Amino acid sequence: ETGSEDIDILPNGLAFISSGLKYPGLKSFAPDKPGEIFLMDLSEDNPRAVELRISRGFDLASFNPHGISTYID
Repeated sequence: ETGSEDIDILPNGLAFISSGLKYPGLKSFAPDKPGEIFLMDLSEDNPRAVELRISRGFDLASFNPHGISTYID
């Protein structure tokens, strides 16, 4: 509904997708909905994006993701 802003794909085919970026002055289709992070397994035959649950205590109301990156240790 709000579109994706960025995607980062790991070597194993897992893709993390940030969604819900809002810019001041631009129309938003879901102005009251906080941003989200989705996970998609691109190695599946029919991959689908699944919303990741964000930990309690995180300020979801102001979550406005712009970009995403991963770090592999």
